[in-house]
Amino acid sequence: MRYRPLGRTGLFVSELGLGSLTFGRGMGAVTKVDQPTADRMVSRALDAGVNVFDSADSYSEGQAEEILGRALGARRDDVLLATKVGARHSSRINDGGLSYSHVVTSVEASLRRLGTDWIDLLQIAEPDPDTPFEETAQALDDLVRRGLVRYLGFCDMPAWEAALALGVQWSRRTRTFAAAQTYYSLVGRDAERDLLPLAARVGLGTLVSSPLAGGFLTGKYDRHGGGTIEDRRTTLPYPHVDHETGHDAVDVLRAIAGEIDATPAQVALAWLLGRPHVTCVLLGASSIRQLYENIRAGEIELDETQRARLDAVTTTPAPHAETWRTLVLDEEPFDEITLT
Repeated sequence: MRYRPLGRTGLFVSELGLGSLTFGRGMGAVTKVDQPTADRMVSRALDAGVNVFDSADSYSEGQAEEILGRALGARRDDVLLATKVGARHSSRINDGGLSYSHVVTSVEASLRRLGTDWIDLLQIAEPDPDTPFEETAQALDDLVRRGLVRYLGFCDMPAWEAALALGVQWSRRTRTFAAAQTYYSLVGRDAERDLLPLAARVGLGTLVSSPLAGGFLTGKYDRHGGGTIEDRRTTLPYPHVDHETGHDAVDVLRAIAGEIDATPAQVALAWLLGRPHVTCVLLGASSIRQLYENIRAGEIELDETQRARLDAVTTTPAPHAETWRTLVLDEEPFDEITLT
């Protein structure tokens, strides 16, 4: 396992982490992992050098945090334990969002479920348009000052909104974000446009979620369908994938996998691990075998030609502003300007 710096925190984290979205019950085909299976998965991940474990208070109404906390047990001190706050997970009117009250109450509940005295990385699950970020920033800062949280992050926040939030934190001199978690995959490259450059510019670590696009890049789905009722994308087709481009990408993944004796999923993960500004790729697994195979992606080295083939199959046109900057910067400077 290789390790990378988490932004400017001074911490080093494994390039592969384990997410707990599949732990517990109640989220259809997504949740398949019971406590005994989670115990084995976490143990296998730890033995492989994984030191990042990610959860959320909304995963299976808190079951995922409970299962993960028990699975870590005495090895809790060996890891960076991350969870999230802010997503609605009950019908109670104030049980969601990023108000001071909900943030503090939810974190205190997460600590009990995780069986720990502190959360290493607390992440905002999603933006809350109904709460001024100044209030959220104060709640997060107070949790850090109380010693309940050590570092802060955000998930799936547009780059412009993240920049505004950072500005509030800087101006109020509260604890600032240290990491950003975002969806990123071979068939979902929006993060390359704004969020990853922002993270690089201000020194945020990055955690990548859904690196296999909810199982699409495993190759089990073809142009005629595929998968079973037990598969995640069959019942929850998220994240969205453009099927024409997506199947073209899977064809290339299969071809490269055949060349290097790997699986399409391993090739997709290896491609991500070689992308700029990626700190840690979070694996989601529903079985020990699946986890074992995906962890092996860290051992795969793609050559430049293979990377170019993968880049080309899902590349998107540059936005206008980027095209304009390139055009202007690449022009030869004027020796003189003549006015007529």
